[in-house]
Amino acid sequence: MVQKKICMLGGFAVGKTSLVRRFVSGIFSEKYLTTVGVKIDQRTVTAKGKELLLVLWDLYGDDDYQKVRASYLQGSSGYILVIDGTRKETIDVAIRLHEFTTATLGPIPFVLLLNKYDLEDEWAVDLPMVSDLGQKACLVSTVSAKTGEGVEAAFAALAEAMTSS
Repeated sequence: MVQKKICMLGGFAVGKTSLVRRFVSGIFSEKYLTTVGVKIDQRTVTAKGKELLLVLWDLYGDDDYQKVRASYLQGSSGYILVIDGTRKETIDVAIRLHEFTTATLGPIPFVLLLNKYDLEDEWAVDLPMVSDLGQKACLVSTVSAKTGEGVEAAFAALAEAMTSS
């Protein structure tokens, strides 16, 4: 079985941990838990007929007080960049993280997720706002960690892209 490290990247409280929990355990909790440092989970998937062990590094939210360290990114085969659809400012954080990750690792596959689609009535972000960043991604999708909508497909798309690269 091939092991692939994936980093979950995004601003503070965009839903990275909730997406990982939904993907790995199939659960969602309304209780907010701040990630301190990094939390590692894993799940086996099949992509292009190959079994992959996805090792998910859920990194703390990048904000004015904490910046993602290059050392956490080392060895990554891909990453998931998360934007909170209800908070427009999380786009700028995602752009900065994408630039930092590309400068650190070179171009590797990533998916761009606009999370919290269950709160669509409160959205401040739409797909055209992220089109420049989205052109570089192997998938751009609206997802909801709460309902599970789009979560499996997003991880599957990244697994497929990493199997191709």
